[in-house]
Amino acid sequence: MAVPIRNISSPGYTDDLEFKTDTRAMTLTTILFFMVGLLTCLKDIVTPHLKSIFNLSYAEAMQVQFAFFTAYFVFSYPSGAMVEKFGYKKTMVIGLLVMAVGSAGFIPAAKLAVYSVFLAAMIVLAAGMTVVQVAANPYVAVIGPEATASSRLNLAQGFNSFGTFIAPFIGSVLILRGAPALSPAAMASLSQAKLQAYRELQAHTVILPYSAMAVLLALLAIILASVHLHPRNSSAERTQDFRPGAFAEALSKPDSIWRHPWLLFGAVGIFTYVGAEVTIGGLLVNFMGLRDIAGMSQSRAAEYLMVYWGGAMVGRFIGSGILQRLKTGKLLVFNAVVAFILVILALLSHGHLAMYALLLVGLLNSVMFPSIFALGIQDLGPLTSKGSSLLIAAIVGGAVIPEATGKLADIIGLHHAFILPGLCYVYIAAYGIANIRRQGASNVLLPVEPV
Repeated sequence: MAVPIRNISSPGYTDDLEFKTDTRAMTLTTILFFMVGLLTCLKDIVTPHLKSIFNLSYAEAMQVQFAFFTAYFVFSYPSGAMVEKFGYKKTMVIGLLVMAVGSAGFIPAAKLAVYSVFLAAMIVLAAGMTVVQVAANPYVAVIGPEATASSRLNLAQGFNSFGTFIAPFIGSVLILRGAPALSPAAMASLSQAKLQAYRELQAHTVILPYSAMAVLLALLAIILASVHLHPRNSSAERTQDFRPGAFAEALSKPDSIWRHPWLLFGAVGIFTYVGAEVTIGGLLVNFMGLRDIAGMSQSRAAEYLMVYWGGAMVGRFIGSGILQRLKTGKLLVFNAVVAFILVILALLSHGHLAMYALLLVGLLNSVMFPSIFALGIQDLGPLTSKGSSLLIAAIVGGAVIPEATGKLADIIGLHHAFILPGLCYVYIAAYGIANIRRQGASNVLLPVEPV
């Protein structure tokens, strides 16, 4: 049952302060968010690696992003149903085990060197991550005092960002620093048997990191299952507002949420933001490898990718402080406009200037997800649960826009294909401008970003 959001972070809200945060539960859930961030960003290293192994077009390579983020849309409602039936902890355990199976799926994919098997493993991995986040997000809110729930969610989000920050380094060392990749022309000259042997050799580099992830995830599931935790049951109803499981219910009553234009435009904002961020992150390694940009090897470019995701991590901490003094709409407009300018600068320039322009977009991306989400569910009251579900479902933009950009890159070239994510920032800026003069409170409890 949905209930209106209460501003539990406001001064004076002090009921149940004697209830202390369950440190064991908080430690385990922050590790979960770290693993989710790590594995989410690791796919941005796997994508260019698979592109070179299988000599894929950009559109074909972006199927990795399509498979991954479509899982958020497909598995969000079943995950919510699991929370309703099994509770938070058991659902997280199930999700971790599914993630372990998905990670282990990279072993046969590498040994067989078949692209479709890699995509299947990625879908299973993403399904498990969806289950984990649907359960872990509200769970963080109920393992301690309500007055500090927002603080705990921001801490979890920080660990998620830390995972995305170090993933490029891990990927560059363990995945991309293998045998030198052959050019498409050299691959075309190989016999079918030698080509398959080459692909198996190159694909073998993913076995170690994903095998290690599978073992760690399974161990984490065992530890979580064995720990007896005591979340406060009296807060259970409020957590429904941060679970995407009510998406089907929202669709069954279109006369409710569809009457709120700020929510609907906010859903488009989430769609465009996630699409733009994932597109740039997924294609940056290939972009930096272009001769007229930096001509970097994949392993070297992957190290620079840390700047992109690290900027998002740093920007979140800076943005949280700025938003104490500045309206959300104004900061959103500023970040979106500067992000658009940086993308255009990358399109019109070459060399390291173009490279650093795109890398710095990560810093501007940092506050966009929570800002759009806050503005989208503002003033929804009892419809907040359904509105939150719609916004979570809009994450499917991370599947659609990268695929469209990949197809555009195959036609006009990668350098200029970034115009598509650039246009996404134009919409986000427009949404922020419209919200500047909007009336109403905007203090809400925000979920942890899943990307």
